[in-house]
Amino acid sequence: MQLSRRSFLKRAAASAAVSPFILPSRIWAAEAKPNALLGMGFIGMGKQSRGLLSAFLGQDTRVLAVCDVDTTRRNDAKRRVDEFYAKKGGPSGDCAAYNDFRDLIARRDIDAVCIATPDHWHMVIALAALKAGKDVYCEKPLTHNIHEAVEVMKAVDAHRRVLQTGSMQRSSQEFRVACELVLNGAIGKVTHVECSFGDPGIPCDLPEEPMEPGLDWDLWLGPAPVRPYNSVLSPRGLHDHFPRWRSYREYGGGMVTDWGAHHLDIAQWGLGMDASGPVEVLPPPTPNAKRGAKLVYANGVTVEHKDGFGVHFYGTEGEVQVNRGKFTFKRGNEMIASFTGDKKKEEEKRTSCAAQVQKAQKAFLENAKIKLYVSKNHITDFMECVASRKKPITSEQVGARSAICCHLMNLAYYHGQKIKWDPKKFAFVGGTGDPKWLTRDYRSPWKI
Repeated sequence: MQLSRRSFLKRAAASAAVSPFILPSRIWAAEAKPNALLGMGFIGMGKQSRGLLSAFLGQDTRVLAVCDVDTTRRNDAKRRVDEFYAKKGGPSGDCAAYNDFRDLIARRDIDAVCIATPDHWHMVIALAALKAGKDVYCEKPLTHNIHEAVEVMKAVDAHRRVLQTGSMQRSSQEFRVACELVLNGAIGKVTHVECSFGDPGIPCDLPEEPMEPGLDWDLWLGPAPVRPYNSVLSPRGLHDHFPRWRSYREYGGGMVTDWGAHHLDIAQWGLGMDASGPVEVLPPPTPNAKRGAKLVYANGVTVEHKDGFGVHFYGTEGEVQVNRGKFTFKRGNEMIASFTGDKKKEEEKRTSCAAQVQKAQKAFLENAKIKLYVSKNHITDFMECVASRKKPITSEQVGARSAICCHLMNLAYYHGQKIKWDPKKFAFVGGTGDPKWLTRDYRSPWKI
């Protein structure tokens, strides 16, 4: 995951450098100045944000401020921004660095924010930014719970903002083509889907460790329950790994919301369910199992959590498998296109994922009736939609509903119960579930 994320962000930055475009700041406002740069602020300056910052610096932006509760990460981000502009011959040393995100959001010259904090902070910050008139790029999973997903869908439209979720697989050709094949009936009628990712979240039971100076631990916890510091949750300094706070229910949702926010999102896309979702959730057949939960849709199609290829669509006439840099398309007993990344296979040394995807496209999609949103660069897509005021490829509607799929699946693991769900009312039905599961207790003064 680390290599693929890094490669994606490098491509985003490179693409922006090759094909820049001019974007008016505050384009929706009467006082907008032609050809001004988009004023941006970055909140959460860990490993993921370092890549995002580089990619956005390659766009027509002006990064005005960074924010992190860790002094080392905050100061390093400021240094990187200042050095970038100094090398460009512009002013240096004027990027502000904040400990509290509220100070950054209060600035009137910031048009958009990029949020890459732990999940439990996403919506507290994003909703505040939307209310303050900022557009938002927020990492996935978009929300920490279902209540937050409903609220952000309301807020984006209420404040007339643009929001992009960092589910960047939709900006990769292999995923789009896989979904177009499924939607256009290339594998017949879909029967079921399998998605591969890791374990559900667990309660945090980490022991207390000595606190080092330079970290605002209370602000790191924010709306989450108070607990002693542990470096697993917030490694100090410029660590080069994705911290394991995501494993714990207080801050994330395990791999079900981490990688699940990618792969379940593609399942939603391929099933044409971006405006809806499952109607039932089944727990694993074995109690306390970490695989086997299923989402059930109104047409009977199931999406099961298993170990496997990535996203695997099964139909009455064939199969499509897709993952990052991997793609297979089979009809009946004939393999139409295949690239699995297996360097030991001689046939794969002579081709590539892109070549096999194009082969499938040419054979089955040249006259396709259903064409999906094409985004070749996730960050550029966000920038273009900030200018046009259109919804981007992973808008709040997409990001929130895909997050709901993740949360519903986790609830099946957490409680071991079958859940019936109304995707229009965002409510449990049929006497199943508990409304308390839709949200969390927010530590004062934070609330949603």
